[in-house]
Amino acid sequence: MTDRKAQLAANLAQVEERITSACAVAGRKREEVTLIVVTKTYPASDVRMLHELGVRHVAENRDQDAAPKATACADLSLTWHFVGQLQTNKVRSVTSYADVVQSIDRIKLVTALSAAAVRAERELGCLIQVALDAESGERGERGGVAPDGIEELAAAVDAAEGLRLDGLMTVAPLAGPFAGRQRAAFDRLMEFATRLRAGHPAATMVSAGMSADLEDAVAAGATHVRVGTAVLGVRPGLG
Repeated sequence: MTDRKAQLAANLAQVEERITSACAVAGRKREEVTLIVVTKTYPASDVRMLHELGVRHVAENRDQDAAPKATACADLSLTWHFVGQLQTNKVRSVTSYADVVQSIDRIKLVTALSAAAVRAERELGCLIQVALDAESGERGERGGVAPDGIEELAAAVDAAEGLRLDGLMTVAPLAGPFAGRQRAAFDRLMEFATRLRAGHPAATMVSAGMSADLEDAVAAGATHVRVGTAVLGVRPGLG
């Protein structure tokens, strides 16, 4: 086993342990939580090693990095999640490899994704990104729609050809009433998710939590956690 693969295996084992014990504390089954490894800035060779180590869900946030990586790993059985803010001019490319887009935050994006999915004859899973720091009608600092815009977007995704409404996503906000209060932020997201499921029963996915706060996300009820640094190490160039 190469040094890099051994390092990834050790990191994965630690993250697995954290998720398992967080589930135990929350009285949840381990299989209720899916680990998505955020592979942004890391090479396709790392994605291959992660696949060998049992990872099946990976996430990227920039199309220019993700597209060649997804092509290089096209022979692997992976589910690709796009988690970054998405410009409409990148939609056609993202639709060619992403299985789930977790950053739906405006109608214009829904329309563009739908057209691209139909053209590519693909069905794309969609999560509405909720910005807990956004005022009514505004978008969040890190993307996302204000909570009062969830239902309108959900209806648009639901009605759009080629798209499937899978649920909600959030990033713990750095500002506003939930800054530094990850658990409260994730609890609030779960309230919105419960409300969404009342009208859209198949939208069961709740993506929340990252390396630093995955325990809070599991405790709140998240179905998917997005972990990068804790698996892959500190990103190059980010100190």
